[in-house]
Amino acid sequence: MSAQPNVTERAITERAPQRRVLAARLEPFDSYWQAPANIEAGYRSFAAYYRANYLPHLPADKNARILVVSCGPGYLVDVLSQAGYRSVVGIDSDPTKVEHARRRNLPCETAEAFPYLENVRGEFDVIIPEQELNHLTHQETIEFLQLCHAALRPGGRVIVYAMNGANPFVGAENLAHNIDHFYIVTEYSLGQLLQLGGFRDIKPFALKLYVFWKNPLNYVGLAVTSVLELGMRILFRMYGKKVSVLSKKVAAVAVRS
Repeated sequence: MSAQPNVTERAITERAPQRRVLAARLEPFDSYWQAPANIEAGYRSFAAYYRANYLPHLPADKNARILVVSCGPGYLVDVLSQAGYRSVVGIDSDPTKVEHARRRNLPCETAEAFPYLENVRGEFDVIIPEQELNHLTHQETIEFLQLCHAALRPGGRVIVYAMNGANPFVGAENLAHNIDHFYIVTEYSLGQLLQLGGFRDIKPFALKLYVFWKNPLNYVGLAVTSVLELGMRILFRMYGKKVSVLSKKVAAVAVRS
């Protein structure tokens, strides 16, 4: 007869996070994949991008508790810490990436997104996944957003992004070039996903790519894409479509209802 687990062992087993197998295999949602070959150089090169796109949407309170999902080497965590936020934690399912963050004394730990969120309730003021939502299926996305909703304090906010299907130049390619991209969105359908996740006060915005002002070519890129997006916006209006965000990636900030 096999020995039965004692009360303590059963309690530990019941509390232990259960591994969740997600659809994406090559670029899993809960692990950051955009780091350059020189990971250490990324702390400097990615800082301008994060400051331009995320800091304007964060609370003024520097004690706000912030969770960064799929933090990788901790690029965003580092920017938030330098901006004065004192209660930031990052999680990533790849221990090798997390080790880079820990070498810099960044508050990051190895954890999978779904099991981690299933074990927290009402603890955070802000949750930011660094991976695109479309590395999840539609159903996985809704479940993830519902978990974020439960993990946030009342009035807390989530900041998410996905590949933008409204841009006719890159929309279809965004979907086709990566088997772990399961869908693309527009500002409207991104709002639908957030609504199904329980959020309100949804405000979509474009993720800015041309923020590295030391490179003169970025000014050229900004000018060209601005003109193209203005033309596309006019064409959409002529077809009766109220599309405002035409950047490569569309983001949104939403509040826990």
